Amino acid sequence: MNVFKFGGASVKNAEGIRNLHSIVSQTQSEPLFIVVSAMGKTTNALENVIRAYIENEDWKTPLTQIFDAHSTVVSDLKMEGGIATDAISKIQAYAFAFLDQDNGSEYDFLYDQIVSIGEILSTKIISEHLSVQGVPNDWKDARKLIHTDNNYRGARVNWPETEKRVKEAWDAKSDSIMVSQGFIGGGDHNRMTTLGREGSDFSAAIFAYCLEATSVTIWKGVEGVLNADPKYFNNAILLPNISYREAVELSYYGASVIHPKTIKPLENKEIDLYVRSFVDPESTGTLINTNTSEDSKIASYIFKENQVLLSISTRDFSFIVEEHISDIFRRFATHKMKINTMQNSAISFSVSVDEDKAKLQELIADLQTEYEVRYNMGLELLTIRHFNETIAEELATGKEVMLQQKTRHTLRMLMRKPTQTVQ
Repeated sequence: MNVFKFGGASVKNAEGIRNLHSIVSQTQSEPLFIVVSAMGKTTNALENVIRAYIENEDWKTPLTQIFDAHSTVVSDLKMEGGIATDAISKIQAYAFAFLDQDNGSEYDFLYDQIVSIGEILSTKIISEHLSVQGVPNDWKDARKLIHTDNNYRGARVNWPETEKRVKEAWDAKSDSIMVSQGFIGGGDHNRMTTLGREGSDFSAAIFAYCLEATSVTIWKGVEGVLNADPKYFNNAILLPNISYREAVELSYYGASVIHPKTIKPLENKEIDLYVRSFVDPESTGTLINTNTSEDSKIASYIFKENQVLLSISTRDFSFIVEEHISDIFRRFATHKMKINTMQNSAISFSVSVDEDKAKLQELIADLQTEYEVRYNMGLELLTIRHFNETIAEELATGKEVMLQQKTRHTLRMLMRKPTQTVQ
């Protein structure tokens, strides 16, 4: 069997759902597990509902608009009055009742109980559309399949229990196609949980691992994994075949095509991963597997904007040693700030992070209780996998390199324009 995962952009409207049906129809001869994200920007919209609710603003209007948008898609697919219409009505009643009755729950808990409904809505619509179009399928609730702990917004999977549940559901299915959700799971006491932002790819890998699938195909709006973001490079080219290890490296450095946690379950059972275009489903896309021979043939370029360089030193001018670094890491973890690069000298430990102003201010204030902290904002981080010096120099032209790291395969440069100043 194979696993297909469709992201929100691929099912953002009725046309996208019809396209999904077209793709699925071409593979009906084989058992298929379909994993679907929330439609379009639904997750963002639900996040805004939670924000408005927390800040005592009008949350009911934007929440109503979300359900109205899904009802419009149902209407466009000419399925009014069916299973999807009933599901939208029930989920809407649940969401309003839950928030009306809430008594000051923590943000992460509220987030998972509300934001997770986006995937339920999209899959109810898609499952009914496939059925109406003559593609029988079983709709399954991922909250009852992927068992997790109650670490809201970043739940950890209970693999043995999840594998048991998924296999039982698959063995009991009545049709060769199953439809379920990405991103969401179920914790203890029937609480809804999520696997982390962009976690739908990970969900596809979980299902594939549990069912020992032949392959996973992630359908995206790009032709596959490109060696650069077209926003920065006009001549970005397709990487036809990369290894699991290379995919993990690219994800770690900031490439956004594959969710980092997706790779390991697939590598463990050597399940092929394809990244293909839902716009041009006939194209071959990118294959990610055990083959490492192609990794170094094409250089890859990854830009991360809005970077901050923090230089942290002791107040008494003493060496930065292991106990200092351990303490600094603890503070970063406390404030949930991910370190992108790090480098230390005798008296300074320098790191770069994404510019999250609220978290950054709290982190700097915390660090300043024990250390001297200087920082630069508005920087960009360029990572080049399988680099050559000539292109690296061209990309750094006109910019000041604040920090540079080089290994056999990877060059990283944190850069700023000459007009930027230290604070």
